[in-house]
Amino acid sequence: MATKKVIAICQSGGEFVTSKDGSLAYKGGEAFAIDIDNQAKLSDLKSEVAEMFNCNTDTMIIKYFLPGNKKTLITIAKDKDLQRMVNFLGDAATIDLFITSGEAAARNTSNVPGSRSSRTAVPDVPVVPPVDVPVDTVHPMNQVQAAEANEAPMPFVPTETNVSMLGKAGQQWENAITGVDQRFRSLSEFKEALHKYSIAHGFAYKYKKNDTHRVTVRCKSEGCPWKIYISRLATTQLLCIKKMIAEHTCEGASVKVKAGYRSTRGWVGNIIKEKLKDSPNYKPRDIAEDIKRDYGVQLNYSQAWRAKEIARELLQGSYKEAYTQLPFFCERIKETNPGSFATLTTKEDSSFHRFFVSFHASISGFQRGCRPLLFLDSTPLNTKYQGELLAATAVDGSDGIFPVAFAVVDAENEDNWHWFLQELKSAISTTQQITFVADFQNGLKRSLAEIFENCYHGYCLRHLAEKLNKDLKGQFSHESRHLIINDFYAAAYATKPDVFAHSIDNIKNISLEAYNWVLQSEPKHWSNAFFGGARYNHLTSNFGQEFYSWVSEVHDMPITQMIDLLRCNLMETIYSRRVAVNQWLTKLVPSKEEMLQKETTVARSLQVLLSQGNTYEVCGESIDHVNVDAWECTCKGWQITGLPCCHAIAVLECTGRSLYDYCSRYFTVENYQLTYAESIRPVTNFDRPLFLGESTSIVTPPSTKRPPGRPKVKPVESESVEITKRQLQCSKCKEQGHNRKTCKLL
Repeated sequence: MATKKVIAICQSGGEFVTSKDGSLAYKGGEAFAIDIDNQAKLSDLKSEVAEMFNCNTDTMIIKYFLPGNKKTLITIAKDKDLQRMVNFLGDAATIDLFITSGEAAARNTSNVPGSRSSRTAVPDVPVVPPVDVPVDTVHPMNQVQAAEANEAPMPFVPTETNVSMLGKAGQQWENAITGVDQRFRSLSEFKEALHKYSIAHGFAYKYKKNDTHRVTVRCKSEGCPWKIYISRLATTQLLCIKKMIAEHTCEGASVKVKAGYRSTRGWVGNIIKEKLKDSPNYKPRDIAEDIKRDYGVQLNYSQAWRAKEIARELLQGSYKEAYTQLPFFCERIKETNPGSFATLTTKEDSSFHRFFVSFHASISGFQRGCRPLLFLDSTPLNTKYQGELLAATAVDGSDGIFPVAFAVVDAENEDNWHWFLQELKSAISTTQQITFVADFQNGLKRSLAEIFENCYHGYCLRHLAEKLNKDLKGQFSHESRHLIINDFYAAAYATKPDVFAHSIDNIKNISLEAYNWVLQSEPKHWSNAFFGGARYNHLTSNFGQEFYSWVSEVHDMPITQMIDLLRCNLMETIYSRRVAVNQWLTKLVPSKEEMLQKETTVARSLQVLLSQGNTYEVCGESIDHVNVDAWECTCKGWQITGLPCCHAIAVLECTGRSLYDYCSRYFTVENYQLTYAESIRPVTNFDRPLFLGESTSIVTPPSTKRPPGRPKVKPVESESVEITKRQLQCSKCKEQGHNRKTCKLL
């Protein structure tokens, strides 16, 4: 693989300045240039930078801008991020790197867009709007704080009655407010300092006046004279304390007892958001313990949980406002990736209904290089507003997952699946006869037949086995059901009718009812012995498990960021596979080349006899007939896999023909290159405010919300159904459902 190099301009010691359009410029500081390639290690880069700027590598933070996007800083946290940066640059020769240390980063980038991960653009600390500003006029990323500013303070119980027992972090806040003439860059900065000051001194406060230019704060205890008046300085954006009465006469302030520490979820959220960024599984119980230790404030579980939700939204953006960005997001997808499909539909009340996306690179790769085989499946989204993700995934020449299209819908039902398939047909617009592997429920059987008229529908074996197991439950013992399911799988994978018949006869010997169930389940849709389409021996719709693992990592994020992270994963996959294929020297992809060589080894022990025309008889453990012109063998291995079976190879070598001329073109390296020839481009600036006309309705979240309690996580599906619970069986009457003690037989 060719090594790609760029010149990195490393800058430190300056500060970011935000222009009117929201873009960032770095002013001041020093700059040095070094070269980086896509093999570089982050530790080596940090060591070299540390020598330049005489700083510590442990607290060093490195950020950069994506091409064409000066509003979002991307963090380099690991080697893969560094390699990804070099790869993202395209043909650019240089890249600006911004170097900060931990404390300086928090100070200099408090209002600079950051990233939750190395691939996600979100604001780091949004500005809190004044409480008298209508919520619907606030920037989407700031409505969490707008709502918080108008709610009543959340009381917290002090862990000690003496302020001297505050945690070390809390003690540092005693001078957060110093008095008259103290200045603040923004209202949010003043409010944060006031929070800290009140906690350190153990009193509660309330706003008497609160607008964009002036704020008056008083002690919450009646009759206490403590007061602060702050207003904006003329011709500047700075706020200055004009008056302050620092003395308290209330009991809470004089003796430091029974003082309810005034705090909010937003304050705690701000405290924990950096740790939550590094530790997404930060538990509420751990949050409460850390806040108690560091700040002397005691939280109950629900307060800590709500604070975590606020911190998550501070890092990721508002879940609610992400829906208002969807119309603009659709347009940006189509602008940055011409030829892509992005569709959004809403209900009559303008609430979100469903969103479909298929990138041009995916469409082109499927049409030019993938087998005409698609897997349809779904996975639940355990986010704030719930929903389901529907997906159509293909398979590349090396049996790797290739996502073609996916959609976020409010629920998995027949109507949404029908709509998804209509959008999918519009996107791929192919005349090829496609084979689908999918469930037969939720209207999929009827919708596939209507929309893709001549397609083959292979029933997902996993869903069938689950239904068979469910229908048999309560009627048979654990061992019996286990045997039935195993024989059912054997019948599905059987390539010859007589082997299929033997497997279902085994089921019949256990249960006539189960035998009839299998016959009535339409074996022509799921058994290799009778199925007419080309599934290439993929019998379950959860083939795209890798894609669903991507979803499980981002499903708790706002909808626009979740979709964009899936796009990033797909973009990286396409790029890495396009790079890898350049190293392959074989005619077939390596995995298929290996399979062909194994079959060739077996073929050497077989005897070939000419039968009639181009049909040959091959003798080994069994006698099979091979029709070279039709690419058929009675073992059906050739037809099912797309590669010559050992019998076909024996004939081809005997007749002096090339094996590669009789392999499916989908397994060639040339075809694999076509699959990954197109690239997915970054979707930049999709989070900027959308200015809609009067006739355009604003998309609101769906009515469904996450239910109380811990979210249920969908388990990783296995190819076989595992039966774990043993059915009770009476040792006296041999009936099931009870034991000997409760038996009613006299």
